[in-house]
Amino acid sequence: MVQFHEHIITELLEDSNGGLVVLSSGLCLPKLISSLLLLHHPSQGSLLLLSSSPSQKQLILYHLDANPNPNPNLPSEITADLPAHHRHSLYTSGSVFFITSRILIVDLLTSRVPTSGIAGLIILNAHSLSETCTEAFIVRIIRSLNPAAYVRAFSDKPHAMVSGFAKAERIMKCLFLRRLHLWPRFQVHVSQELESCPPVVVDIRVPMTAHMQGIQKAIVEVMDACLKEMRKTNKVDVDDLTVENGLFKSFDEIVRRQLDPIWHTLGKKTKQLVSDLKTLRKLLDYLVRYDAVSYLKYLDSLRASENIRSVWIFAESSYKIFEYAKKRVYHFVRLDGGKLGGQNKSVTNKKRKLNNLNNNKNEANGDSVPAGTNGGVVLEEVLEESPKWKMLREVLEEIEEEREKQASSREDASAEGDEDDSGIVLVACKDEHSCMQLEDFIKSGPQKVMREEWEKYLLSKVELQGLQTRKKNKAKEPKGFGILNGEVPSTSGLNTEPSSISKLEHDALMAAASVISLAKKDTAVCDNSQPHIGSGGRGKGRGKGRNIKITGKAQVSGHKVNGNSEQGRNDKSEVFGSENDSQGKEIDPVGSGDFNENKDKGASVDKGVLQKHCQETDAPSFSNAKQLPLVHFYALESEKSNILDVLKPSVVIVYHPDMTFVREIEIYKTENPSKKLKVYFLFYEDSTEVQKFEASIRRENGAFESLIRQKSLMMIPVDQDVRGLGLNSSIEPQAITSQNSITRKAGGRKEVEKEIQVIVDMREFMSSLPNVLHQKGMRIIPVTLEVGDYILSPLICIERKSIQDLFGSFASGRLYHQVETMVRYYRIPVLLIEFSQDKSFSFQSASEIGDDVTPNSIISKLSLLVLHFPRLRIVWSRSLHATAEIFASLKANQDEPDEAKAIRVGVPSEEGIVENDVRAENYNTSAVELLRRLPGVTDSNYRAIMDGCKSLAELALLPVEKLAELMGGHKAARTLREFLDAKYPTLL
Repeated sequence: MVQFHEHIITELLEDSNGGLVVLSSGLCLPKLISSLLLLHHPSQGSLLLLSSSPSQKQLILYHLDANPNPNPNLPSEITADLPAHHRHSLYTSGSVFFITSRILIVDLLTSRVPTSGIAGLIILNAHSLSETCTEAFIVRIIRSLNPAAYVRAFSDKPHAMVSGFAKAERIMKCLFLRRLHLWPRFQVHVSQELESCPPVVVDIRVPMTAHMQGIQKAIVEVMDACLKEMRKTNKVDVDDLTVENGLFKSFDEIVRRQLDPIWHTLGKKTKQLVSDLKTLRKLLDYLVRYDAVSYLKYLDSLRASENIRSVWIFAESSYKIFEYAKKRVYHFVRLDGGKLGGQNKSVTNKKRKLNNLNNNKNEANGDSVPAGTNGGVVLEEVLEESPKWKMLREVLEEIEEEREKQASSREDASAEGDEDDSGIVLVACKDEHSCMQLEDFIKSGPQKVMREEWEKYLLSKVELQGLQTRKKNKAKEPKGFGILNGEVPSTSGLNTEPSSISKLEHDALMAAASVISLAKKDTAVCDNSQPHIGSGGRGKGRGKGRNIKITGKAQVSGHKVNGNSEQGRNDKSEVFGSENDSQGKEIDPVGSGDFNENKDKGASVDKGVLQKHCQETDAPSFSNAKQLPLVHFYALESEKSNILDVLKPSVVIVYHPDMTFVREIEIYKTENPSKKLKVYFLFYEDSTEVQKFEASIRRENGAFESLIRQKSLMMIPVDQDVRGLGLNSSIEPQAITSQNSITRKAGGRKEVEKEIQVIVDMREFMSSLPNVLHQKGMRIIPVTLEVGDYILSPLICIERKSIQDLFGSFASGRLYHQVETMVRYYRIPVLLIEFSQDKSFSFQSASEIGDDVTPNSIISKLSLLVLHFPRLRIVWSRSLHATAEIFASLKANQDEPDEAKAIRVGVPSEEGIVENDVRAENYNTSAVELLRRLPGVTDSNYRAIMDGCKSLAELALLPVEKLAELMGGHKAARTLREFLDAKYPTLL
């Protein structure tokens, strides 16, 4: 264990009440928790761990198991599958348990948990807590029943602890904690220990290619333009709207938190800007993370899926993003532009291709290209590899050379370095896709990896083109957005016909993709065509084209390709592409007469000439490749912070820099001071990758500085107890009234207070409303209800819907069934529509409410619901606390609900009809519906009629006086009597 972990545990043990610990990200919080659990003894009582994620559970168990003095009683998990009596026995066993807050709160409210046997609670991810969360509910109940139990909360996300007003102080108050422990990376004990034996660090700055720099600059310009548009709204704090903040996911939360209360008043453009900033952040991240083909495919998917109202796509610099991304993969050269004129070996071949292309073009676009002008284009592959790939290869070769030198120098002497000769090199990447691609790169080389990506990219175009063709055969009328059809004029300002250029480029891509797909289907024919290699100008032309492609990337030119909407719909951000075989094969149209020759030669070139070119161009790296060390890849998103302890690498290459992982390396080196460790950082020079890494450190330091200031100003009551949150707030007004009326009520005798009860469905404990109701002094009875969510009295049943749930229930039709059952079994059915406190108290702005009833309007659906169920009452609540006040008002002068009766409502009986029961079988629903449709029968009197007569036959025989008594008036009784006695008209 590192020394500062011991300091943290010592500080926690000093206060029997517990405390809130906030430490820097990456300082091994699971290891700290496991060390704390080892100190627990069963005689102290049971210890419960709340709010732990699955990865945190695994890491805590791993560190407990790896401890030299392991605890024989490892923590187990309490799940809802265990019966109630089994859970009760576990609570009294004195062991350590992982448990979800939902299970624990239900067991606490049903008195299944012996709170006197609970030693304490350990709550992880404290930054996600709030005053109304279930964890605060649990702590309040346990504190009230067992004040000696401690609560220890932990968080390793300091920036999340400062995301709201005095968030740390509010969390401490709701957990009844008095001490805040802050452990930043710059804390004296932490910094001294981690810097006592640092690893050897090599910082490598890799220059980005010109196209990558162009894309990055264009994205930043577009992002800045979007932020300027956002500032014009005057609805967001301008200080937060910076490009640096926009690099982090939390930026979306910052903006939404400010805009949520007024979201319904915002225009469509402002809402779109929020979405666009998220998209641009992804584009910046993916630029340095993925290869050129995957990035292009992601851009194609964006072009197809982004709404036509998207702001960023129409920004001034956005076209550069698409233009440069395309040039990293391929470019087009017009045959009439003279750029390929010097390559005489394939002139005749080009003419043949040109004629075919011109025929296709003229069929599609008419006379868009003047007669006598060769308007075709030639596709040339670029397939720009990631600059980091080459650097990674050089680093691995350097590592192997150093090890060979060390091995030769130690032949005679000591085994001093045996420990660090594990031979393991760990490469840390952002995600699994990057890991797999780098593994392929090390095994096969960059050319093969990029070729596979490019080939799959083109094959996906063929598949999507086929889908589009089938759709066109079904319906020739366009039903989608025509602007996404690949023929929209380019925004780059080119003067030559943009739509015809786009069509030609699309045809060239589709021709290349079709040839590849057919060549893959007939590999046998390809193998038999080996003699055609290099026999004519075509084969040499292809080889020449690829050679130019590899060595002359800087001289790329071409026009913008407008992506196809059908290609983008099935694309994902993490995609596998693939590469085409050759220049010549790409231009060959599928229907040409030389198709078999082209297919044969293309396949043989792929196996012969092109493989040779790869060996020639990359000979220093791969044909005479040096032996590389054993490499393991680790995806940072998997959050397995024990990877260093498991593998014990001697070299770590941080391919995608991450602050959390850097701290984990420091901890690992501190725990293993004798281990020689070398760390390589691969950064793109002058990139947002460097800026984001440095900004993450500044942001965390700033968060801790803010927490330190908050700690010095906190107002935490020393004698804070459960009553501090106003559990008995409903009693206080009555106490004041009784004091003022001492002379009126026999010396101020206090009335016996009635306990307010609310029956709550088990599923409702996913929300915070039961917590707020308990906070208001109500007794919560958790049961499984078939009808309704909350039962306030024998007459009142409430179905609670949040806004999101309301829309979903209308869409699925579930709400109609729920209201129907409430109306059937309860006299006062209520639909509670609850809004979030930090959002607007409105479905939509007034300007969006139409005059007509439309099937998609939520207002129209609610109107139809009320018309269909006239007895349904709709209650609108501004927030959770407003709902609690409404419940208290509704329960005034009402009887308390019967738990046993509420459980039986709506449950089919197996033993038949039971007298005075409320189950569904006791109601002849058809007869009730007929009764309610009779003249004079209203919602206010039909239940009295049902109580006064047993059937419709008996009702038909009742005299007018009896009917008037049941129906509440002679007028309604005469109306019904006249209807029942009216003669049926006959035809003469």
